Amino acid sequence: MERWRGRKIGHSKLALLIRISLFLFSTVLSVGCDKSEERPWQSTGEQGLADSGPPAYGDLLIQGSIGDASNLIPMLASDSASHGISGLIFNGLVKYDQNLNLVGDLAESWAVSKDGLTITFKLRQGVKWQDGIEFTADDVLFGFKTIINPNTRTAYAGDFKEVKEAQVADRYTFRVTYKRPFAPGLSSWGSLVVLPKHLLEGKDINTTPFSRKPIGMGPYLFKEWKTGEKIVLQANPNYFEGRPYIDGFIYRIIPDPATMFLELKAGGLDYMGLTPLQYKRQTDTYQMRRDFRKYKFLAFAFTYLGYNLKDWKFQDRRVRQAITCAIDKEEIIAGVLLGLGLVATGPYKPDTQWYNPKVRKYPYDVEKAKKLLADAGWKDSGKNGLLKKDGKPFEFTILTNQGNELRAKCAEIIQRRLGMIGIKVKIRTVEWAAFINDFIDKKNFEAVILGWTLGQDPDIYDIWHSSKVGEKELNFISYQNREVDALLEKGRYTFDPKVRKACYDRIQEILAEDQPYTFLFVPYALPIISARFQGIEPAPAGIDYNLHKWFVPRPQQRYVLKP
Repeated sequence: MERWRGRKIGHSKLALLIRISLFLFSTVLSVGCDKSEERPWQSTGEQGLADSGPPAYGDLLIQGSIGDASNLIPMLASDSASHGISGLIFNGLVKYDQNLNLVGDLAESWAVSKDGLTITFKLRQGVKWQDGIEFTADDVLFGFKTIINPNTRTAYAGDFKEVKEAQVADRYTFRVTYKRPFAPGLSSWGSLVVLPKHLLEGKDINTTPFSRKPIGMGPYLFKEWKTGEKIVLQANPNYFEGRPYIDGFIYRIIPDPATMFLELKAGGLDYMGLTPLQYKRQTDTYQMRRDFRKYKFLAFAFTYLGYNLKDWKFQDRRVRQAITCAIDKEEIIAGVLLGLGLVATGPYKPDTQWYNPKVRKYPYDVEKAKKLLADAGWKDSGKNGLLKKDGKPFEFTILTNQGNELRAKCAEIIQRRLGMIGIKVKIRTVEWAAFINDFIDKKNFEAVILGWTLGQDPDIYDIWHSSKVGEKELNFISYQNREVDALLEKGRYTFDPKVRKACYDRIQEILAEDQPYTFLFVPYALPIISARFQGIEPAPAGIDYNLHKWFVPRPQQRYVLKP
């Protein structure tokens, strides 16, 4: 599981940005589906199941996650699981296509005024919510008013508070005018703000049962949610892009990656994210090559060690720099990821135009780490080599979420390396929902190992601006830097790509100096999918941008969804 900071645009990142691990169920029947009569599986040796027919309706896709969703109203959720599921239920006005180009979704088209301040969206006609009521511009305006309402507990209101005026021009035309040029403006009109006015008007969005029983109009419709066990969706027969071929989508929660892998091999799962060990060593068998296809691409994500900057131990940046020097990132990539990752130096992954390769680097250097700590006032206490300052020992706890063995292993390596320079580290893992609600949101931690998913626009205002440090906001480490604030604002209030590039390059330089995070690595996404699923076409957006077009040829179909 990861925190989610990208703008959700359509449903193209269902599994791409999710750390996937699962909970074991004894039979497929227990997740709400019946196995149909056995049909022959055609095999072509190590090339997987043979393509044995044209696209056909039917079957189920069973995927998994190490953690449950928290809230299926997109504007209230900040974890990747919730956004992955809600992205199949809801649509936005725009989305990214397979080549990461911004295209229409619920909006057929849009026009931007010459001054760049006004966007006029022409909406699709005849799109209906799950209950049969037609989607109109009133739903967009209602969602907009909801997200900017100060009582709405959302981390995403900032983008929409840049709007000077929003109006319904007619039933199928929605228009917004910004206070000033706002570069992320168009991309922000994804699924965050489209809500059914006829169902939610007058309700408290923070407490409505709609968050657990949503009514959408996306490719899949909500059917069932059993907390900690599964979420079941069924194909929307009236989806405006065409009914999905696959009848149902089952999202199973299985906290242990090893158990998940056993369940995959046993046929209880179709789709999961492999650990590096599983990818490299446990899938190189005849059965796995025959029955599954696996993929590898650099994920839109990074993993980091973040510090609570309200904690006195971490307020001197020399301390944070020292910790970064004492952590061997290459050791983590080699030992934990088995080479399936790249060193992270900031909040952008290396294969994007926004990445700055010239920022300050921190190669593993124990002596430099010790000197930085000494300069910051930390001295050897003479007792087991533990450092002290003002009579207080340097010890802290790294918090991370249960079920993510990669993060747990990272924590163990960091614990050992910091012990070598006189810092005592404890490790604590917490169930995902409690981790977010009781620790992260309440700033009840010293340091955390977490990951961020990445959006396509470079704007990172919500994570790093000093105004975003409140409860449920994404700057939960309480980072504050006036120059970064100014650059974040400049970067989002201009359309000039050169100016934006300069802003984000400088932000990366400052973050590299300040080290509010120790940026650890950018992982490779390692999904594996049953070979019976056809129509998968890897692209820059990943593999699941066209999930509603995946299909299983009729002779290979295995399951039907219970009524």
